[in-house]
Amino acid sequence: MNPALKIFAFILLLSSSPLFAQQAPKTLDEHFTDVIDKSNRYEDYKVVKRYKLDNLKKAVNDSIAAYKNEVNALQTTVSGLESKVASLEGQLQTLQQNLSSSQEAENQMSLFGTQTSKGTYNTIMWSIIGGLLFLLLVFVFRFRNSNAVTRAAKSKLTEVEEEYESHRQRSLEREQQIRRKLQDEINKNRKQQSSSAKSSGA
Repeated sequence: MNPALKIFAFILLLSSSPLFAQQAPKTLDEHFTDVIDKSNRYEDYKVVKRYKLDNLKKAVNDSIAAYKNEVNALQTTVSGLESKVASLEGQLQTLQQNLSSSQEAENQMSLFGTQTSKGTYNTIMWSIIGGLLFLLLVFVFRFRNSNAVTRAAKSKLTEVEEEYESHRQRSLEREQQIRRKLQDEINKNRKQQSSSAKSSGA
């Protein structure tokens, strides 16, 4: 047989042997079971071999040490989590304060250089708008009344002017008639005086 094959077969034989096979560590329960079941009985007693007790003691100590390490690791983890929780609580408090400040700033409005709440600001602004609308309505109402009065006054003035013009025309006509009558009387008197003068001269 090839020497290399012999060496390979020998390695396979060794690795498959129970002496060289890797055994999984026993639990405490398995250690106690092994000590009790594989111990010799003497009357009502159990005769336990010393190395089994040593192995059991070592397993117990190893388990205790492992539990302690696990407890320490858990305590470290808990401490880390508590630190993170404290940090998160601080961040949450900061966020709440920032949110409160933002809400307060949002609810505050600047009016004439002073900070007022949004409700007060809206009330003042709507009051101003309402007042301006009221003044506008009053102005429109007065303007319409004034316009109506002006139109009525113009109409009355036109009527007065027409009446005055009509009266003036009548006055002129009367004056002309009176002048004509006066002129007629003057002419009539002149004729009479002239006739009288002629009669006297003859």
